[in-house]
Amino acid sequence: MTMHAPSSTLQAYLERLLRRFADLDGGRVATYIPELAKADPRRFAIVLATVDGQLYEVGDARLPFTLQSISKPLVYGAALQDRGPERVARAIGVEPSGDAFNSISLEPGSGRPRNPMINAGAIAAAALLQGDDGEARLARLLDALSAYAGRPLEIDAAVFESERTTGHRNRAIGHMLRNYGIVSDDPEPALELYFKQCSVRVDCRDLALMAATLANGGVHPQTGVRAVAAEHIGPILSVMTTCGMYDFSGEWVYRVGLPAKSGVGGGIMAVLPGQLGIGVYSPALDERGNSVRGVAVCEALSRDLGLHFLQPPRPAVMALRARYTLAGVRSKRRRPPEQERRLEQQGDRAIVYELQGDLRFATLEPVLRDIAGAGAELRFAVLDFKRVGHADAAAVRMLEGLVNDFAAQGRHLVLTRVRRGGLLAGFGAELDPRSAPAVSFQPQLDLGLEWCERGLLDGAGAAAAQHPRELAEQGLCAGLAAEDIEHLRARLQLLRFEPGALIVRRGEPADGLYLLRRGEVSVIIELPQGGSRRLQTLSAGMSFGELTLVSGGARSADVRADTAVECWRLGTAEFAALHSERPSLLIGLLRQMLRGSSETVVRLSGELTALDA
Repeated sequence: MTMHAPSSTLQAYLERLLRRFADLDGGRVATYIPELAKADPRRFAIVLATVDGQLYEVGDARLPFTLQSISKPLVYGAALQDRGPERVARAIGVEPSGDAFNSISLEPGSGRPRNPMINAGAIAAAALLQGDDGEARLARLLDALSAYAGRPLEIDAAVFESERTTGHRNRAIGHMLRNYGIVSDDPEPALELYFKQCSVRVDCRDLALMAATLANGGVHPQTGVRAVAAEHIGPILSVMTTCGMYDFSGEWVYRVGLPAKSGVGGGIMAVLPGQLGIGVYSPALDERGNSVRGVAVCEALSRDLGLHFLQPPRPAVMALRARYTLAGVRSKRRRPPEQERRLEQQGDRAIVYELQGDLRFATLEPVLRDIAGAGAELRFAVLDFKRVGHADAAAVRMLEGLVNDFAAQGRHLVLTRVRRGGLLAGFGAELDPRSAPAVSFQPQLDLGLEWCERGLLDGAGAAAAQHPRELAEQGLCAGLAAEDIEHLRARLQLLRFEPGALIVRRGEPADGLYLLRRGEVSVIIELPQGGSRRLQTLSAGMSFGELTLVSGGARSADVRADTAVECWRLGTAEFAALHSERPSLLIGLLRQMLRGSSETVVRLSGELTALDA
């Protein structure tokens, strides 16, 4: 599976989170199972896995520990798959118990365990797994859990023996289930299978991928293997939401707002449906059996990244509308051939991302990951906000982190069609003051593209030369004989304009074509909804007005002097006279006009191709 490099911004955030909670005191490792008492309370890991298979891991992410109760929703899903919802519902309820995980919480009369997240419900679920004998049911169990992890999992023999030796309360629960007919045969095989499922060895990376598999509708995001049928995801996540954190579940939903399951081995697995999975490992537990650091980390993740699944919903739209480089799409500024060639060579060092919809962690993270995977040659990233409707606080913080990263790497972030404040409320609050030069706000995407072009040309030592272009250096005169150029010179009128002056006015009849000797001009059209748009900016050596001169009619756009301008004008009558006076000159001029039109068509076709890619 091909994936982009992880976002360094998110990776840095997780590293800060790890440091922030590493010294969090409180809690004790589980001691009622002797093997669990050997865990080092200093161990700590955080892993995020997205539904497209990207992993972000910090700390002791590869340190093995046992699933314990985190296995319960996964085995419940396997029971649903093997026996069907109706059969499972006769054996296990779905109501929160409000009691501890090992409480003997059975419904009066029926004897059903109240939900599959307490030990009684988990033992009943284990008893429902398919298989002709204990060995076959164990194989079914390991296959199910391994599909969630994306790799073969094994049982920790020492923990299993410790579980079995000390599991007297669970044996009592098992025999009560047998008394009510929930477990139809000798409960010992079901109890042994339950002890083994709790003793399956995983690491924090596995937890995050298991959660991401649930978030991805039951399909492992890296292997593509389906771990559980899609119709069972809703029931699994529902009981995780209402019962997964034991008698802390209500508080958890209020503060974190993610379906989750904890285990006394120190792990927490949390799911944001459709987006990502979270795994946290730290073996020191609170009085309810939940990891102290794990709860704190999940609270911070939910708050900082806006992950609470009950926050006011907004339409889910992929944030990336288009992605292209300056090699394919450039600004409206036309440049001399040597600069155009330089931008063709260097254009891949600037990437444009046209964004849309809402920006939050899940929608912005793939964009930042793409930027991180763009390679060491990347110098500019342009984020265009025209179609963005909302950016939450997590997205703003992620953008600040990207700017800080770019500053350290000598790169630049260009934000177009967005301002500080408003849509990016609070932007700058966590920005290192030394990083300020690494971000630029531009009111238009076109101006952002031009800003990047200028940076690439300056960096390559190919900035525009600010000297006049004499007649022989004009693009329209390329290939003309010396005598034709002199004939043309005698028929030209040299004009001068101050900055801001209109050289050509829309709607006026064509009075000739213009050749720029010095300065810059912009061709501008008025928009129906108001305002104006730049079609192109021309510099010395370029021409304008030729198409209307040939086709006749009125000017279709304004041409404004951006700087002090000197230009020659070849009047309409003088141009027409060349037909009889100097046919070779007329043919040469028409040939260069046709070449220019052809180059424009090729450029526009290339831009359309890049935008559709």
